[in-house]
Amino acid sequence: MKRKINPLPFIVIASFVLLLNWYVLSGIQTISNPLWIGPVFWTFILLVVAGLLFSIQRFGKQGADLFFTISTHTFLILLTSELVFITILFLGDGYRLLSGGVRSKYWVEFGMVLFFVTVLLFLYGIIRGKYAYRVIRHTLFFDELPEAFDGFSITQISDVHSGSFKSPPSVQKGIDLIKAQQSDLFVFTGDLVNNKAEEIVPWISRFSQIKAPYGQFSILGNHDYGDYIKWPDETAKRKNLDNLKKHHQEMGYRLLLDEHVEIHKEGQKIILAGVENWGLGFGERGDLDKALRNTDTQDFKVLLSHDPTHWESQVKQSPMNVHLTLSGHTHGMQFGIEAFGIKWSPVKYRYAHWAGIAVDNGRYLNINRGFGFLGFSGRVGIWPEITVITLKKTRQ
Repeated sequence: MKRKINPLPFIVIASFVLLLNWYVLSGIQTISNPLWIGPVFWTFILLVVAGLLFSIQRFGKQGADLFFTISTHTFLILLTSELVFITILFLGDGYRLLSGGVRSKYWVEFGMVLFFVTVLLFLYGIIRGKYAYRVIRHTLFFDELPEAFDGFSITQISDVHSGSFKSPPSVQKGIDLIKAQQSDLFVFTGDLVNNKAEEIVPWISRFSQIKAPYGQFSILGNHDYGDYIKWPDETAKRKNLDNLKKHHQEMGYRLLLDEHVEIHKEGQKIILAGVENWGLGFGERGDLDKALRNTDTQDFKVLLSHDPTHWESQVKQSPMNVHLTLSGHTHGMQFGIEAFGIKWSPVKYRYAHWAGIAVDNGRYLNINRGFGFLGFSGRVGIWPEITVITLKKTRQ
């Protein structure tokens, strides 16, 4: 029996788009209202929406090709810029209603300026922002840190998503920046690819350049398991994951799969553990107890766990006392603002803590904003991150 499609969501979305653009057009007509403005405006909106629907319809057959990228990005940029514009327009109309006057052109013109600024910011994010790597440094103090590891440094990257890369020279700049940190330890916290192991193959020679005196370690993220595309059968899916694990080895990364290693220095040690992906809504595969088996509660522990919801749900309450967890996954949604004391991204409505350092009961979490990008082929305000964490022993 053919499945019935519920038309309600489509009606709600269509109504929202219609009302949004009616309000935008009313603002434009406040400044200029020739006879052709309405038909041209609605024709443009119709073409953008039709392109989006057509690209989504053929996505299942063609995948994310150039047409899909252009149509979805055009819709995203237009929608976001229009929301900025109507926010200003709404404030102006609110003031007009309170004051009893007419709609001011100055409010509309200010909104139009912000509209075009938003468009330009998105274009910058697509052209340059997605490769605008930043080094973010944190110094963390721990009572339990062994003396030998006072000043020990860790470079972390996450969410490479190599299938999205198009510019080898730009990626190499990021890798060179990683190498320039000269940290004691290098870790990668998951999502090497978007879907398929083959995506990393052209980039293996570049990421294998990253070396650290105490080694290079990695874990898997939710995208690494191939859960988001169709496979001919389970055998093909398993083979893809096996190939991806081999690619980690080819890059010189020790892949930690619910296990730990001991990092030794001057007769003392810390524990570095890594779990398979564990995330609310993204597969709860990881086994923390297995990863920490045969460790002591007094051992200083660093855990690699891709999804920060693992820290919230299990790690920070664990009796095994994990001192520092390194995660990624959120990307900071690749859009937001972190300036002038403001830290905001739409991803905050999904994750209470979505970037940087969090601490609870003396246990720390760092969420890396991601090295690559996915979905939206750009970054605006939330730039690709290379994290450098220096461990320090608390002095009494």
